[in-house]
Amino acid sequence: MQAMGGRPNVFPYLLLLPALFITLAIVAWPLLETVRLSFTDASLKPTEEFIGLANYEKIFSRRFPEVIGRTFYWMAISVTLKMVVGVLGAMLLNSAVPGRGFLRVLVMPPWIVPIAIGVFMWRWMYNGQFGMISGVAQHLGILAGPYEFLGDRTGAFYSTVVTDVWVGTPLVTIYLLAAMQSISPDLHEAAWVDGASRMYRFRRITLPLIMPAVATMGLLSAIWTFNSFDIIWILTEGGPRGSTTTMIIDTYKTAISRNRYGEGAARAVMIVIFLSSFAGFYFYMLSRMARRSLKNDK
Repeated sequence: MQAMGGRPNVFPYLLLLPALFITLAIVAWPLLETVRLSFTDASLKPTEEFIGLANYEKIFSRRFPEVIGRTFYWMAISVTLKMVVGVLGAMLLNSAVPGRGFLRVLVMPPWIVPIAIGVFMWRWMYNGQFGMISGVAQHLGILAGPYEFLGDRTGAFYSTVVTDVWVGTPLVTIYLLAAMQSISPDLHEAAWVDGASRMYRFRRITLPLIMPAVATMGLLSAIWTFNSFDIIWILTEGGPRGSTTTMIIDTYKTAISRNRYGEGAARAVMIVIFLSSFAGFYFYMLSRMARRSLKNDK
């Protein structure tokens, strides 16, 4: 921008300085400090020493690769279920069914209720002695006796997945419902007049038009799920025997519980690298799909 007389007008840039300062203060500086700590032996000691890549060598020489695999597996299952249930829920709430307004209100409580309260409710239901799920399963003859969902490695893992899906699905549903409502009804009416079935209209009209929203919500949900801490920590604290320990839980245990701030910072840096790489690959695949779609349309 230039002011009268040919001199540059710096006033607009001055207006951006507060936002730039806040961004640097709450994003850039903590990130740079974390990277710096990852190369030190920082702990409760009053001093810290530079140790190079030693913290990163410890990460890959222990059980961290197993934690990485478990994290991506947990994220993949949870996000897939959220997207599938979210699409089905959005279709239901967008259709002309009786009580549609009541159903739209009913889908919100898992998202409105504070996560800690909702997860404590699930922890009670998972209890083998007096929990509702075990009791109903025994009454129906599915279980022969009490089953402690959170005390078994497999049961605890999938219990955390179910709880995370319960918490995250309402947001996905409402977001995709808004995308579906932005589609012109004329498109569906024209297809209906031509004899197109409901499934055909969904595959050829609804799904392609909401795909940008699905892609955006899929990426956001993946990031949120990858960084999910409170659900796993309240239910299992990463147990039993590490079966629900994800990267974020392992980082917390290392840095806070064991006071190894340098090692914890190295793990945090690895999380940033993994998420950045995942997001980059995700957008790359979406761009390839978009280019292929344009070629097919031509």
